Amino acid sequence: MRAIVMDRIAGPLTVQEVAAPEVPAGGVVVTVVATGLCRSDWHAWAGHDDIALPHVPGHEFAGRIAAVGPGVTNWSIGDRVTAPFVEGCGACQWCRAGNAQVCPDQQQPGFTHWGSFAGQVVIHAADTNLVAIPEGVSFEAAASLGCRFATAYRALTGRARLARDEWVTVVGAGGVGLSAVMIAKALGGKVVAVDRNPEALCVAASLGADHVLEADGSDIPAQVHAITGGSHVSIDAVGSEQTCADALLSLRRRGRHVQIGLLPPVDGHPRVPMARVIAWELDVFGSHGMAAADYPGMLALIESGALEPQKLIERVIGLDEAADMLARFDTANVAGMTMIDPTR
Repeated sequence: MRAIVMDRIAGPLTVQEVAAPEVPAGGVVVTVVATGLCRSDWHAWAGHDDIALPHVPGHEFAGRIAAVGPGVTNWSIGDRVTAPFVEGCGACQWCRAGNAQVCPDQQQPGFTHWGSFAGQVVIHAADTNLVAIPEGVSFEAAASLGCRFATAYRALTGRARLARDEWVTVVGAGGVGLSAVMIAKALGGKVVAVDRNPEALCVAASLGADHVLEADGSDIPAQVHAITGGSHVSIDAVGSEQTCADALLSLRRRGRHVQIGLLPPVDGHPRVPMARVIAWELDVFGSHGMAAADYPGMLALIESGALEPQKLIERVIGLDEAADMLARFDTANVAGMTMIDPTR
């Protein structure tokens, strides 16, 4: 099968012919129909994650089951499926409680093992981790759920507990940020979207953001406070000291911040405005995806038409173009989501 292969950290990516994966006990092999290009894939390429080389990136996908391993009871060849980017072990107390996203023995395609920028990908503990795709949901829309859309959904519902008419500041209008804009509006929230890319802000506005602010070096928190009196909820969907600080400082007293974007270490630790967190009694949450057990509510909203993740997809590219784009993904001015068709 063809796959994007990474032979060294931050090195060139090439499309190569590699062996198809073997199906593991308790797991399945999925033929990839669509897979998303995400900033988290860039973090792995840049060396911010512990990966073994050679490596195939990619962690959000949708496709059809090609092979079923021994011990799998709920799935059959040909089923239309997707999966969260965190594969829970299926046996620990967290998995049994429906919180596979924090499983201590988790695996992650594209990080702990070869991922979905290929013709096929393996999913372990299939009965815990697979999600059936309803016939009314496209493969491309389903592929957007595994990381960005599901992460944003759980961040706003399971972590921040967003209530109707509350203000949300979303810093970063890439895939996860735009997902957060859509979900917040579907839940009855009011949204301020922040990004350095004017094109991305236009997309955010088209998806329902009430206000958009360009991150041009001006005082973003002050502008948010002037609009909202301080947001009830903030989301950092980028992952940098500046975006984290802007999101936290945009909150009103006793506000809730959810950190989604990965914060690379700076001199050992990223700096966060903890003095404000303490003085204003801000709640700070991490959000690490969403378990398969939590998908039904989100899928119901999609099937009803209240949420339309396919609106986030701005382009579909092949593996060769994706190999070139991944290495410069942190600086590329791309609005919306980039979807990969591995057959191209």
